[in-house]
Amino acid sequence: MSKVLETSELKKGASVDRRGALRLLGLGAVAATAGALAPMRASATPESAGLLMDKLSGSKSYKSGKVTLKTPAIAENGATVPVSVSVDSPMTDGNYVKSIHLAADQNPRPEVASFHFTPASGKAKVSTRLRLSKSQNIIAVAVMNDGSVYKASKLVKVTIGGCGG
Repeated sequence: MSKVLETSELKKGASVDRRGALRLLGLGAVAATAGALAPMRASATPESAGLLMDKLSGSKSYKSGKVTLKTPAIAENGATVPVSVSVDSPMTDGNYVKSIHLAADQNPRPEVASFHFTPASGKAKVSTRLRLSKSQNIIAVAVMNDGSVYKASKLVKVTIGGCGG
């Protein structure tokens, strides 16, 4: 039978033997695995998504227009929701899109993706697929080379099994 090490024994100067050390490492591994397997809760809010976009874009002032955000109005499968963003820009040295940022305001984490461009990119257009935990707004922000920032958002309703929800 193995003896469980008490903290009082460690304080008295008792040394940890090899079995005790392995036991402690095993307990640490179990604790780390349990933490990693715990389900994530939705912690993002419209406010946290807005703060993230302010930070990523370097602005709190957004203009409308120029950004076209395409998403389905209803996504029957939240695991793979197609999203495309395009920005009306000539993409010349004097007028181009520096970056496009995407956020989802009800996912466990609001940040989704950031894409960076140069005039050599030719077009400011991206397409991707998102995993959405529930119905929520998708937000796209485009940062231009002159510092102006354009924003668009769209609500995507995520259904459960294609039956609504």
